[in-house]
Amino acid sequence: MVSITEKTLQDLQFPTVLETISDGCNTDIGKEKALQIKPFRDKEELMQSLMQTSEYVSSFQNNNAIPNHGFDAITHEIKFLAIEDSFLEVGSFRKIANLSATTNVLLNFLKKFDDYYMNLNARASRVELTKDIITAIDSIVDKYGEIKDNASPALSGIRQNMNLVRGKVNQSFGVALTQYNGLGYLNDIKESFVQNRRVLAVLAMYRRKVKGSILGSSKTGSIAYIEPEATLKYSRELANLEYEEKEEITRILKNLSNVIRPYLPLLIEYQDFLSDIDVVAGKAKYANRINGILPTITEERRLFFREAYHPILYLNNKQKKEVTYPQTIELKQENRIIVISGPNAGGKTISLKTVGLLQLMLQSGILIPVHERSETFLFDRILTDIGDNQSIENHLSTYSYRLKNMNYFLKKCNHKTMFLIDEFGTGSDPELGGALAEIFLEEFYHREAFGIITTHYSNLKILANELPYATNANMMFDEKSLEPMYKLALGQAGSSFTFEVAQKNGIPFGLINRAKKKIEVGKVRFDKTIATLQKERSKLEKTSLNLKEEETRAREESKKMENINTKIQQKLESYQELYDSNQKIIYIGQKIDDIAEKYFNNKNKKELIGEFLKIVEIENSKRKKATPKETKAKVEKQKEIIAEVQVKVEEIRKEKKEKKLKPVIEKPKPILKVGDRVRMLDGKSVGSIDSIEKNKATVNYGIFTSKVSLDELELVEAVKK
Repeated sequence: MVSITEKTLQDLQFPTVLETISDGCNTDIGKEKALQIKPFRDKEELMQSLMQTSEYVSSFQNNNAIPNHGFDAITHEIKFLAIEDSFLEVGSFRKIANLSATTNVLLNFLKKFDDYYMNLNARASRVELTKDIITAIDSIVDKYGEIKDNASPALSGIRQNMNLVRGKVNQSFGVALTQYNGLGYLNDIKESFVQNRRVLAVLAMYRRKVKGSILGSSKTGSIAYIEPEATLKYSRELANLEYEEKEEITRILKNLSNVIRPYLPLLIEYQDFLSDIDVVAGKAKYANRINGILPTITEERRLFFREAYHPILYLNNKQKKEVTYPQTIELKQENRIIVISGPNAGGKTISLKTVGLLQLMLQSGILIPVHERSETFLFDRILTDIGDNQSIENHLSTYSYRLKNMNYFLKKCNHKTMFLIDEFGTGSDPELGGALAEIFLEEFYHREAFGIITTHYSNLKILANELPYATNANMMFDEKSLEPMYKLALGQAGSSFTFEVAQKNGIPFGLINRAKKKIEVGKVRFDKTIATLQKERSKLEKTSLNLKEEETRAREESKKMENINTKIQQKLESYQELYDSNQKIIYIGQKIDDIAEKYFNNKNKKELIGEFLKIVEIENSKRKKATPKETKAKVEKQKEIIAEVQVKVEEIRKEKKEKKLKPVIEKPKPILKVGDRVRMLDGKSVGSIDSIEKNKATVNYGIFTSKVSLDELELVEAVKK
């Protein structure tokens, strides 16, 4: 049974998250529902809620965007319909029709795209789809929220008569206006409206000469507003018809209300469904802003949040354009308690709150900003003790309140509990309070609860080091600048850097030395050792980062080598295929040569043809008849190869042209004379020049002599050099 107290929700700033989600909802009911989100008690309902939000987030990227599901709340109309013999106004019916139409569109859409929105459609499938409500209202009310003329035969007749009478009113008024204007009885404005009736603007001195009913006068009394006598008769008739119209409309609205009243439970369900989808949309928009995802939820007792962000801090920093540092935290059966230490303002509380808030959000059906390989399981309880919980109402000091809280922890803590305690043990004498905190920590440990605590107490750091399934952690600090790095490092306790931070903030060195003498030497040495280790840890972190970069580069080089090896292997395979093919051709050629030699000796054509056909049949038996598809593929492949070859040929030609364009600097040719040892430019044999006549030389090769052009010879010594 999941039980998370209101105090835990407040400690982890869960209402702030809900307010942001509420702002993303479109409807007032949706906004109210978002603010009422609580952790789920049932795992199946939780998973369905998480999957619905995840599906809605996916709609932001795919082409099948979820249609508009905004609506005007009909809470007032639902209350009225629940009262027998009551009836709704015309505008209310238009709201009901729009609500019904929006629901029908959404139900049809989710049914059509069930593959994309399986869990949203599972929620939608519980709602009945009907067009009867829309049909009933549309037959009476038009899209502008007015009663149609044909809503009933009686109303149709009344409105026809009203149009006729209005025509007579206007006609009679026009006659009177022309008549009295010609006599000069009217003011410059000539006419006006009083009590929604058309009247003549008669000058006060002529008011007795105009027959009709005086309905009013101007502020100065210079104008009397008179409805002409001829118009008055028709106005009274029109007023009677308007009354009849009003009575008929009331009757129609009562009938329509009675028609819609049986659908009251369905209308409540429609409003509930659309407001639920609005909340899912609000959660999806929030997830989109914080890069929230659904991590793996396991049955194994393991919490692993990789690159986790505190969502409130992330959004605030994003608005200020500042960096937010992610944290990676793991809790498991073999490492179920983490004791975080280190200087103030280093991010200990934020790290603690990040884990608690993300777990709380997830168990409330909200996606969280972590790496996709993160995972966690579901806790029955999340217990928190964060901040100064001094209770003025109950006259409790901070420490008394914390002890009361610890008592509650001891009653409820078990293997399905996560506890989060900030500044554990503070509020009392350091030695006594630290000893009591140590006992509490041991008790939580033996009950196999998962937890994170922050502390400055050395005895708690030592205890965490001694307990097999607990570990120390520290918020890393830059040893030179003494500025926080906002990075959690597991495995080692952190120094409070008390004296170093004091010195940085301008406290005189002499006072710091006096303070050091006031405390135990062992404590200073212990804190100094921790500080030294922390500095070493920081250096190791930097070295580790460098090694990771080197490893990344090595992997990239390895991938390049793998690609080269693959290409070489492919080339070797293709060369092997070519070699095998050539060997086959050589073998066939040898056979044909043997047959040709036989025919040369015996001139037997019949034997020659027989042997040749035998070779052809043997080779054909090895061939497979290609299908039209394979033949086509082969032809296409050949075309591709030809195209590639043409491209290569063009490149080679281009290179040759470029080479030709470059001026070739020829070396001066040596002058040849009798006795020189020479050879042909394209030859290997070396000889000596016996004689030279004109442009030709006689070269002695020992066995024979040859006359060769001097341009085709080169000195052997020049080649050697």
